[in-house]
Amino acid sequence: MPAGVRLQPHESTSGAAGLSTTAHDRLARMPRQVYPLRVLGMGLGALPLAAVLHENDAGPAVWAWLVFTALLWPQLALWLSLRSAHPHRAEVRNLLFDSALAGMWAPLMHFNLLPSVLLLTLATVDKISTGVPRLWLQSLPLMLAGIVLGSVATELAFQPVSSMRVIAACLPMLLIHTIAVSLAANRLIARIREQNRQLDQLHRVDALTGLAGRRHWQQQAEAALARHRGESLPASLLMVDIDRFKEINDQYGHASGDDVLRLIAGIVRRRLTEHDSGGRFGGDEFAIILAGADRDRARDVAEGMRRDVEAAAIALPHLAGLRCSVSIGVAEAETCHSTVRLWLEAADGALYAAKHAGRNRVVARPRATPTPRMDA
Repeated sequence: MPAGVRLQPHESTSGAAGLSTTAHDRLARMPRQVYPLRVLGMGLGALPLAAVLHENDAGPAVWAWLVFTALLWPQLALWLSLRSAHPHRAEVRNLLFDSALAGMWAPLMHFNLLPSVLLLTLATVDKISTGVPRLWLQSLPLMLAGIVLGSVATELAFQPVSSMRVIAACLPMLLIHTIAVSLAANRLIARIREQNRQLDQLHRVDALTGLAGRRHWQQQAEAALARHRGESLPASLLMVDIDRFKEINDQYGHASGDDVLRLIAGIVRRRLTEHDSGGRFGGDEFAIILAGADRDRARDVAEGMRRDVEAAAIALPHLAGLRCSVSIGVAEAETCHSTVRLWLEAADGALYAAKHAGRNRVVARPRATPTPRMDA
């Protein structure tokens, strides 16, 4: 029986509709992936089958059926799948027929205990290991039908005792099949681990700008605010907005707008230290946490960014005539900022003030005036 055949998780075999091109290609490759495993499984399974048939003095018809099962069926299964308009569906049918064959062989061996149990168990394990939802459940009625058909053919002959020769013939199938399934599972785990790493990277990093994604940046902001509250470490938040970005998109196109976003993101990264965090907060907005920076230090960093953007706009030769600038709002973390949202609102207020003052400038939010203490 095939060992360790697997589809990607969540890939259905009910049809190609709705599948991505990559997922559809993987499903189309399924027959060729199954073929060597079916050859291996059927070949190993032939050893205990032949041992039992020899002990039972089986007739030519049963030996011919063994030749079909072990040698001809793997070739026929591949041919049927490849000539089908839907190879993955045809291969699922082949896998179900594998289970029917396994069920049929139990009575053909007169229910010889070890090879019968081994064959039925591994045939079921194979269906589970495909990852096809409920395939192993679908295989059980066919396996039972095979048992009934074989029982009728043998008139329910029953010789359950397994000799040492039969036990020895079962060992290659038991050992090699188990190792094959384990290796397949290990490959799947490695693939899932890599996919999880890629998903984590997508979660952490904005693909266009290379800065942190909004959720990851917000986690960094919460950590900075917690350090400020717990250890009184200064931190400042910068909200950076590209001036008249909609006009850039309208005049030069969205691809050029993406170039501007990447340009400004690069300037932001060069101004940050390893302890700072810059993220893309919205379509044309960037949010930056400056760890350890008070209001004056943060305003200096923001002013450097503003000047860099103004100078770098000329370095885009394919955007002739484009003048690019940013407005930046600065807010130092204070005791009144009990949440990141309040801190953001403070920086946003400073950003709006920069916009209303004529754009292309930095505005830092004044520090809150401490409330005088009233002695009793």
